[in-house]
Amino acid sequence: MENDTRRPRVLLADDHRIFLEGLRSLLEPDFEIVGTVEDGRALIEAAGTLHPELIVADISMPLLNGIEATRQIKQIDPHIKVILLTMHPDVTYAARGFESGASGYVLKHSAPDELVTAIREAMKGKTYVTPRIAGELLQFYKQEGAAVQKLTARKLTPRQREVLQLLAEGHSAKEVASILGISTRTVEFHKYRMMEELNLKSSAELIQYAIKHGIISI
Repeated sequence: MENDTRRPRVLLADDHRIFLEGLRSLLEPDFEIVGTVEDGRALIEAAGTLHPELIVADISMPLLNGIEATRQIKQIDPHIKVILLTMHPDVTYAARGFESGASGYVLKHSAPDELVTAIREAMKGKTYVTPRIAGELLQFYKQEGAAVQKLTARKLTPRQREVLQLLAEGHSAKEVASILGISTRTVEFHKYRMMEELNLKSSAELIQYAIKHGIISI
């Protein structure tokens, strides 16, 4: 632990409770853990009430994935740093994460001290990318990043991505409406507007799109 008596305030988000508790045990000696949550919507609420300086969040979470949650949190409070902790060694996920405002991208099977390093770097205002994909991510940005991001991250609006994730998780239109505080008719409008814009013919194709572009994982 560093000599600084004030420990950075950290909020943890992961839908696997055992992993979440392990993460807490790992980080508590050096950081003040202000809370833990298990889905993306709870993460946004907790970020607003607990005022963490930094969030460590899984990408694959129910109700709202970590990338979309990061995007919304950064709009609410751009000073909060976010480290995405994930199983996905995929540059597309990483690119979308950084585009949403994340400060770091770390793989779950990395050595524990790598996550601590990522947090330290983020608190200094720097960006951290796990070395496993750093070179590949640089090539991605050089060769096709702009084109891919235009097709995936920006094709749908934030609200459409929220609706799509919930539908892909198996929620009915009525349940989605209740979760988001909108009407069932609005949910159906978003669904068919997405299918029209993406040139998809069925709900199954819409779910396949959600999986392919990291809006939901399997």
